[in-house]
Amino acid sequence: MLPDMAGTDPAPVTLILGDEELLADRAVSGVVAAARAADPGSDVHDLVGGKVTTGELTQLTSPSLFGDRSVVVIRSAQDLPKDVITEIVAYTKQPSDDTVMVLSHPGGVKGKALVDGVKKAGAKVVTVNKVTKAGERLDFVKGEFKRAGRNISADAAQALLDAVGNDLRELAAACSQLAFDSEDKTIGAASVARYHKGRAEVTGFNVADSAIEGRLADALEQLRWALGTGVAPVLLVSALAGGLRSLAKVGSAPRNLRGGQLASHVGMPPWKVDRVKRQLNGWGPEGLSRAIQAVASADEQVKGGGADPAYALEHTVQVIVANRTGR
Repeated sequence: MLPDMAGTDPAPVTLILGDEELLADRAVSGVVAAARAADPGSDVHDLVGGKVTTGELTQLTSPSLFGDRSVVVIRSAQDLPKDVITEIVAYTKQPSDDTVMVLSHPGGVKGKALVDGVKKAGAKVVTVNKVTKAGERLDFVKGEFKRAGRNISADAAQALLDAVGNDLRELAAACSQLAFDSEDKTIGAASVARYHKGRAEVTGFNVADSAIEGRLADALEQLRWALGTGVAPVLLVSALAGGLRSLAKVGSAPRNLRGGQLASHVGMPPWKVDRVKRQLNGWGPEGLSRAIQAVASADEQVKGGGADPAYALEHTVQVIVANRTGR
């Protein structure tokens, strides 16, 4: 569903265009990984569009004294200020040899000047199409098992969809967990049934919801259960990060947007927007920023930077709960 960027030197400027959040994140990660493969010393700067200031781009794209490549990632590029968009479009026309830039934009009218400008200036465009059809979701499930070096039968893929639902992040987590738990080269419907039969509905998303809503005891209990049943720590970190990103998106959206307009703006289905709006109660900008930093630290630790992923996750859950307003 996404181009394989392994072994290729990334373009100087890449625009990831589309509102399928998981696939957009993977596309960004693919470009960053390709840049690091070409130059392991690359320094990655991961920015959010609404917080990029005038002149910051010039600083980040200036040649390094040590000759290292820099990678500049700008997510939610639709929120970039107009003067910064002008800078980026001008930069794309004559990009630095020492910098790889990645822009992630959900599509739509907001920030269209950026999309049109960088396209015309020669940026590489990777389109991330929304997965809306049943057949596309089945292909996604099959692709997840292929990524894990496995296969899944058609009836098993359908059974997994029926059990988990349509959210791509939840589907990806379920596929990863099932591939981890099963020794079968080809996953069949019986394996899916065994996997779900009698299992408590605890995933990383349940842990994230409990933590974000300030239910510390529930979050820790669910976390320990998930780890004890083989859920990979990296998936739990991903769920925590996704939950906090959703808070940030909805919390920073223009106040005049309602219903379908808000859902379209933040790239979420309406039911999820309603849930996130309820979860926002008790959160302030500073607390959310500290929680996101804690999850970033946990991500580094579970990927090899720390000795005890379980401890790192428990500590992160405690930090998230502690940073809700008034706690």
